[in-house]
Amino acid sequence: MIKVLIADDQKILAEGIKTVLETSEEIKVTGIAADGEEALKMMEKELPDVALLDIRMPNMNGVVATREIKKLYPQVKVLILTTFDDSDYILDAINFGASGYLLKDINASALIDAVLNACRGELILPTNIAKKITEAAKMVTAGKEIKLKKAFQLSDRETEIAMMVSENFNNRQIASALEIGEGTVRNYISGIYIKLGAANRAQAISIMENAVKGD
Repeated sequence: MIKVLIADDQKILAEGIKTVLETSEEIKVTGIAADGEEALKMMEKELPDVALLDIRMPNMNGVVATREIKKLYPQVKVLILTTFDDSDYILDAINFGASGYLLKDINASALIDAVLNACRGELILPTNIAKKITEAAKMVTAGKEIKLKKAFQLSDRETEIAMMVSENFNNRQIASALEIGEGTVRNYISGIYIKLGAANRAQAISIMENAVKGD
């Protein structure tokens, strides 16, 4: 039996979700909280398998609650319930360890499936939300490239290789991805080290991380 805790300040909606979930013989709703703080207090008494959190709640919203729940109870799967598919919220909650997002217009069978699949370790993302995450990730990557290029006066190819180094690609992987020789990759990386003022790969990665953060 999968135990689910619901946190939503709209009690009528929360009760509706409870009713839907309990049509499944595999799911039991252990409680309904009005916000993230109450959800955490309820977890001290009984730990659920899945926490279904509204993103917008008073006192402690779903994103902050996700962070706290995953910090205290990493085994609990967290699903965020929202009508507001904002990429910043999405990325924050996923980064904090949420197992996915559900839009509030989800149908009953899909809601049940999402809870069951989250318990199996799957990432639950509606298509439009997955697209937003991809777009946001591309923007983050593009922003990093621009910062690195400007900070160290890197060429386009050097920037490309520097990004791959920062993502822990080894020389062979870089050579394969860019369809160039490993010797050529080594030459580029040596030039990147000089421009960064780095003595080795670990130092280069650290310098690039600080540059991207603006340190």
